[in-house]
Amino acid sequence: MVSDKEKNSIKDFLDYLSRSLVKHPDEVEIKEKTLEDGTCEYTLCVNPEDMGRVIGRNGKTARALRLLISARGFQENIKTSVEIAEEPDQA
Repeated sequence: MVSDKEKNSIKDFLDYLSRSLVKHPDEVEIKEKTLEDGTCEYTLCVNPEDMGRVIGRNGKTARALRLLISARGFQENIKTSVEIAEEPDQA
């Protein structure tokens, strides 16, 4: 079983990374849910103007974010997934 402290550590890391990328850091929102297979899914919601910054050219920034979160999850022995949504209600 994964502790809340470990999940929050990963969520805080994703929050730090995403707020560093965007022009509207106060509008960054991260929703977390645990899937049936135990995967912790994080949904990153940003201002529509910041979507390009978070996704990056050809998705390279999004891939890098997912890789970093996956590596952090590996350290904590947690399987992770990161989704990117434009609006908080899409999460």
